[in-house]
Amino acid sequence: MRTVEAIEITKQIKEMCIEANHFLSPDMKKALETAAKQEDSILGKQILSQLEENLEIAGKDMIPICQDTGMAVIFIKVGQDVHIIGGNLENAINEGVRQGYQDGYLRKSVVEDPIERTNTKDNTPAVVHYKITEGDSIDITVVPKGFGSENMSRIFMLKPADGLEGVKEAILTAVKDAGPNACPPMIVGVGIGGTFEKCALMAKHALTRNLEERSSVPYLKDLEEEMLIKINGLGIGPGGLGGKMTALSVNIEAYPTHIAGLPVAVNICCHVNRHAHRVI
Repeated sequence: MRTVEAIEITKQIKEMCIEANHFLSPDMKKALETAAKQEDSILGKQILSQLEENLEIAGKDMIPICQDTGMAVIFIKVGQDVHIIGGNLENAINEGVRQGYQDGYLRKSVVEDPIERTNTKDNTPAVVHYKITEGDSIDITVVPKGFGSENMSRIFMLKPADGLEGVKEAILTAVKDAGPNACPPMIVGVGIGGTFEKCALMAKHALTRNLEERSSVPYLKDLEEEMLIKINGLGIGPGGLGGKMTALSVNIEAYPTHIAGLPVAVNICCHVNRHAHRVI
């Protein structure tokens, strides 16, 4: 049995919150560079160039890539042979978020109650998704999710008879409705199957996948490629001002579901698709 101090989890979460808000992952940077080369629209090219310049300035001067530094979403896989000592796991995670947003001078965007709207002033609590796995390590992914794109996300409770064509229409509907409001070029995360909440969780998790990787499931890989082409044919373009680079990637996850349903969730992320990953 391996032991891990709660304070070490706090330290890692703190650093990851700051890292994710100042630096995009290499695959995201490469995707933006490729999009700038492939965009035909002059205005679209200009916008993509500005996004690249913004990214460079953010990293150089340690300024957040976007003013919306997001609500912290944490995916954490805890090995069953790990014993956490010196504190409660969820408290350790939230303390890491608190320190990261305070010491990193990141915008505090979380309100304590969805109706009364009193700011918690430290960007906690985080939204935490746990998974127990084999082994003695702790795998952490920190996702600061901005709400410009989050607000454009959708869940569709389709009928089984709607089939694959219904799934395609749902994805296109969500992207069309989002239009410029999701700050394109966007990443489109899709969850198919499970239940109402499971498909949404898959769609969110899909956003963390390396953009250079396609699904290992053949029909999902084909669907990802087809939907990216169709989305980029909508003409929304960078910044919503026209062009063909509306999306950089479509990432899809699927899960078994009930005979009477076909849940589909579309979780959209803007061009600032932030996430940091570490293993303790």
